[in-house]
Amino acid sequence: MMCDVMPTISEDGGPGTDRDSNYSGDESNFEQLMVNMLDERDRLMETLRESQETLAVTQAKLQEAERDRDAFQKQLSATHPQVLTSLVCALCALIMFPVIILHLF
Repeated sequence: MMCDVMPTISEDGGPGTDRDSNYSGDESNFEQLMVNMLDERDRLMETLRESQETLAVTQAKLQEAERDRDAFQKQLSATHPQVLTSLVCALCALIMFPVIILHLF
């Protein structure tokens, strides 16, 4: 049976010891950590850019919807002011009626 012989480990702390190999290992770990951090930053920046684009599109749609709403309100007010007034009064009556009944009891 053959035995594998392990290399001897020097205990004098001279060059080429485990301390040097640990340092190079720590350095490579640090480099990998920096690479990971930069990759994560790039992903976050891309997500931020996409979110900003989505926000800009949504704000533009909101402004368009507000313009449409205002135009419809002007059109409704101009063509049917009496109908609008009576609808508002009826709506207020419907809203207030349950409140009045609840206060009676």
